[in-house]
Amino acid sequence: MSNLPSLDLIIPCFNPPLGWEYIIIGTFQKIERSMEGVPLKIILVNDGSSTGVTPEKFKILRESNLPIEIVSYTKNQGKGYALRQGAIEADSDFQIFTDVDFPYTIPSIIAIYNSLKSGNDVALGTRKADYYQTVPFVRRLISKFLRWVLKSVLKLPITDTQCGLKGFNQKGKQVFLQTTINRFLFDLEFVKMVTQKNLNLKVDPVNVKLRPDVVFSKMNYKVLMGESINFARLFFRN
Repeated sequence: MSNLPSLDLIIPCFNPPLGWEYIIIGTFQKIERSMEGVPLKIILVNDGSSTGVTPEKFKILRESNLPIEIVSYTKNQGKGYALRQGAIEADSDFQIFTDVDFPYTIPSIIAIYNSLKSGNDVALGTRKADYYQTVPFVRRLISKFLRWVLKSVLKLPITDTQCGLKGFNQKGKQVFLQTTINRFLFDLEFVKMVTQKNLNLKVDPVNVKLRPDVVFSKMNYKVLMGESINFARLFFRN
């Protein structure tokens, strides 16, 4: 029996790309080899997908002998909601969440785990300036504007709130479960909560890197407009 802290990888899934089930299998096997001795489990949350997710694909995952738990529901609720459902089911020492295409490198995932193992309650992936050289112009513009607002207006000590690679221990998980935003700004809400001094959480920004072959999804401007309401809620809550 391993004496290393156990880890749940929480993966939200909504209308995933072709071959996503094999991406999960192949990437998990690489993580398993790189983190030898760490008890690992995947919690896959199907967030009401209308395409790309079938019983046959779930069967492939289950027959792959991966330690996997599948949470599935019919109505799309949003990434924040999906991750909370996954966290509710999680029972390992640590939880790390990322996207179904595993856009960050395996060393980045290991760095988040090591941060938690060293005693931090929350490990937040942060991206260096070279990240912006790889992203589409509109996404880059929105991201830089948001980081400026978080630093200059909300005075947050960590401004890369939207990095899709984060981890927490059981103490951090309890705070994550208190988030209320269902879609993309749940990240900002979580970072805003865990950096409050009265919670006495050890929060560690961890440098992470995208895989060089990552394909960015198209931005949904309808969702983006809806998230502006959530941003206003968080702004005035400050």
